[in-house]
Amino acid sequence: MSGEAILVVLLVGLIAGWLAGQIVRGGGFGLVGDILVGVAGALIASWLLPHFHVDLGVGLVAVIASATIGAVVLLLLMRVIRQV
Repeated sequence: MSGEAILVVLLVGLIAGWLAGQIVRGGGFGLVGDILVGVAGALIASWLLPHFHVDLGVGLVAVIASATIGAVVLLLLMRVIRQV
């Protein structure tokens, strides 16, 4: 993976993690935590969305939207697990 690709993944992860934090209204995880939640959310979305036959298109905005959906799912799961 090139340096530019890693930078894009981190940028998408940061944006998706921040957006998911704003949507879910959690306590926040800081910069590194938001990146990790966003990247993990992108992985979840890449698995979850095709199972529901959801295609958001191509391009950076579609990738950020997909990663945000996955990050929101991840944050909601974390909230449920934390309450149990």
